[in-house]
Amino acid sequence: MSAFLSEYIKFIALYFNSKDVIVFNGLIGLGTVVGQTAYNILAFNCPCSPKKNYLYGLAAIGVPALAFFVIGLMLNQNTWDVVSECRTRRCRKLSVTAAFALLGSIIGRAVVAPVTWTVISLLRGEAYVCAFSEFMNPSSLDDFFLTTPGPEIMAQFPCKDVPALFVNYSGEVERKLQYESQLLGWLLVGIISLSVFLLLCMKHCCSPLGYHQEAYWSQYCSSEQALFQRTAEGHAKYHAAENVKSFFGFVALENHEKQLLADYKGIKSIIPRLQWNHIAGVYMYRERDNTPIYSRLNKWAMYTTEHDC
Repeated sequence: MSAFLSEYIKFIALYFNSKDVIVFNGLIGLGTVVGQTAYNILAFNCPCSPKKNYLYGLAAIGVPALAFFVIGLMLNQNTWDVVSECRTRRCRKLSVTAAFALLGSIIGRAVVAPVTWTVISLLRGEAYVCAFSEFMNPSSLDDFFLTTPGPEIMAQFPCKDVPALFVNYSGEVERKLQYESQLLGWLLVGIISLSVFLLLCMKHCCSPLGYHQEAYWSQYCSSEQALFQRTAEGHAKYHAAENVKSFFGFVALENHEKQLLADYKGIKSIIPRLQWNHIAGVYMYRERDNTPIYSRLNKWAMYTTEHDC
């Protein structure tokens, strides 16, 4: 039984690892739904005033979506890879196909939260009712009074703070505006779903790889990225420990770090030291006992040497 459970857990972990993008986007969408619902319950408060309703309602829909989009761009490592590539090489080595795929990946992940926020806002309808209540045409309502109320009266319908003459129409006004809001929300869902489907079809039609080959390539890229991160962390820690030890004469390490660095000791890099310093962005200021001193340690060494009594 325990062996079966162990294998089942490994299978679930492997499944989620292969579907990490889908799971990640799902978690973002779920978190956005929870946040949007909490905002509507705890913080949303329509001013029920002409000209203010429109700005407040659109801001409640658009500003959080824009903020989520910018945050999504900032948290995506590929964004800074593109910025670095354009800064250092002016994007000369970035082909049109690669640029399109990379930008599609960046924007595709960044729009998950904004689209979710916008769709949920439209389906709930509070912000839309607040924004467009003052622009509603009262004559579209059944058995409405011949005396047409102005925007001041219509803007008060979301708060149900209307004169007694129009109280009976409050529910009808809200239902009509919610109908329009939910209709826009479902249209947005349909358009986005169709767009995603067409983009995926275009991607698979233009790709020289088959479906299983792309699945293998995706798994390979994920494994390579994980191995690169772990190896880069160990490499950086090893050279940092060497430089700190060359300055102080010793380095304070945890037991697992000592074992890790002992395993790395004696391994030679195939890249020359000066070329590696250029790649890693480490610049040599001076040498001391034929041992390079870098960065802050070098500046400290230069200062203490110049001011030595």
